Amino acid sequence: MKKIGFIGAGNMASAMIGGIVNSKLVEPNMVIASAYSQETLDRIDANFGINTTKDSKEVTRTSDIVIVAVKPDIYDDILEEIKDLIDDNKIIVTIAAGKSIKDIESIIGEDKKIVRTMPNTPALVNEAMSSLSINKNISNEDLEAVTEVFNSFGNTEVVPEYLIEAVIGASGSAPAYVFLFIEAIADAAVIAGMPRPQAYKFASQAVMGSAKMVLETGKHPGELKDMVCSPGGTTIEAVKILEEEGFRASVIKAICACIEKSKKMSE
Repeated sequence: MKKIGFIGAGNMASAMIGGIVNSKLVEPNMVIASAYSQETLDRIDANFGINTTKDSKEVTRTSDIVIVAVKPDIYDDILEEIKDLIDDNKIIVTIAAGKSIKDIESIIGEDKKIVRTMPNTPALVNEAMSSLSINKNISNEDLEAVTEVFNSFGNTEVVPEYLIEAVIGASGSAPAYVFLFIEAIADAAVIAGMPRPQAYKFASQAVMGSAKMVLETGKHPGELKDMVCSPGGTTIEAVKILEEEGFRASVIKAICACIEKSKKMSE
């Protein structure tokens, strides 16, 4: 198995590292991460037992797959710092919104292997959804290696890069919408007298089970919704209120705003 390096160890990188280690894809000593903060490195070491360093160049030198997981505003500086260490065999994996494959190639070279990805934070519990978009230098073997890494903490789909904004809106940012939804369901249960820890458990399991039904039955979400809505029953009454309050329209509007923001960041 290839050695995996992370430049940057923030929330997203931590979730991915946790997924890789928890799934036992590789031994912890096959993973290395860098960060500016010693506090961050100490936390990563304590949680996952991987190698850590403050030196991005060390990560690049010692890794076969280099995952650049820093904020977009310092992305170019990091790539400039490590570009001379990127040979024809290393695979550079990016997770930054607003940084296209072309942007990366303009710094490290059009002859380098680049995979642009968009995972999400459920990687921490091995339930991420990630997109992979590749440049012309990525072989089938390279793609298999990166896919194996990302499959270790969830599921992946290979998509053309022009769909990356849709992925960000529908998946990359989606956990925040879902957490908000779970919190709202739980708040309503608390209003009805349920203790909050129990309310979160009921709401979370309902969301997880419903998502699993969509994935495993292959049925349209509308059909599954209709199965719950008995004539004149409690569920259809709740659905009626959600429709009156513009629930679906609000979700669509919010995600479209997320997509537009991502497009602007790419300009």
